[in-house]
Amino acid sequence: MSRYPPPFFGDDTEPSPPLQNMYWNCVYYPNWRIYRDQPPVSLNFDVISHVFYAFAWVKPDGTVYLSDEWADAQMQVPGSGDVPATQGCLNSFSLLKKKYTKLKVVLSVGGGGKGSEPFAQVAAHQTSRERFAQTALALVQQFGIDGIDIDWEHPSDSRQGEDYIALLATLRSYLPAPQYMLSSALPAGEWALQHINLAHASNYLDMVNLMSYDFSGPWVPKCGHQAQLFTPQIPHCAEAAISCHSAVSYMVRQGVPPNKILVGIPAYGRSFTNTHGVGHSYSGHAGEEGTFEYRDLPRPGAIEHVDAQVGAAYCIGGDGGFVTYDIPDTVSMKARYVRQNGLAGLFYWTGTGDVSQHTQKGRSLVYNGFMGLFPQ
Repeated sequence: MSRYPPPFFGDDTEPSPPLQNMYWNCVYYPNWRIYRDQPPVSLNFDVISHVFYAFAWVKPDGTVYLSDEWADAQMQVPGSGDVPATQGCLNSFSLLKKKYTKLKVVLSVGGGGKGSEPFAQVAAHQTSRERFAQTALALVQQFGIDGIDIDWEHPSDSRQGEDYIALLATLRSYLPAPQYMLSSALPAGEWALQHINLAHASNYLDMVNLMSYDFSGPWVPKCGHQAQLFTPQIPHCAEAAISCHSAVSYMVRQGVPPNKILVGIPAYGRSFTNTHGVGHSYSGHAGEEGTFEYRDLPRPGAIEHVDAQVGAAYCIGGDGGFVTYDIPDTVSMKARYVRQNGLAGLFYWTGTGDVSQHTQKGRSLVYNGFMGLFPQ
């Protein structure tokens, strides 16, 4: 299917990117952000090609349903300019598609924890796979959007890996290309990816959303970078050997076309307290469940650093201790890596964790990712 850069809509002061460069710059929009005064219109669609709307959920019988019908389809959602207010965030995105005519909106099904629990049972049976595809298609058609994203975290053995591919095949039969888009978020670790025939999976997918983050967190014995572009020469532990590059390389070796791989960018940082940094022990974490949103980084009094060798950033000091996250410099490195390796583009978990893409362009991850994909 054709791919194109999202043009700068409505701002004649900025040059359009060259059409021969075809990359995607995508964001996840979690439906709960409407309760934090971040409606769909708060995003900068001048630099966004796709929105993955998170999340719909699935019942054990395969029925896909809205996880928060009030937020998704009922509550009053503000508009902006010539995009009117409407009921529900999905309807708001449908209206935004009328203004930004190249914008694609994809309904993401699943997510961490509860959102993924029913997948193994649903994918194991043809009847529930069919119900999944039928009800997913009905939601796509109801809201006038463009496709489905599968965020099953994640098939845990080879049998589930086979069922995952059977689910994708059934979905694709109900959502044919190029009329509909089909994508899937997959982890970066080979310990998870090994259960899936990635070449077969990619036959059904337009995009593979590589979750190239959370390489480090409260589960590791010593702190490390959570989204490093490259593996350090001497990793301090097995987890520290995982990187964006190691995951991309594994996927390509397994037969995934490079131009279907989106590199994931975290719009949040992971905190480690009472530590001297990478490779050192720690005693705890700060922030909300050990994380800070990117918009709240660096922490007051902390100093921000970039490790250009591995393509990672962090801050030290203040109330966060050591916080590992991406900044515009590292996102630009990843955008360059995408261009050099013929990948599909970038995505951000989440677009709403970023600073304002309108008023803080110099600091915005999404904006700087776009500029890195389409250098002037």
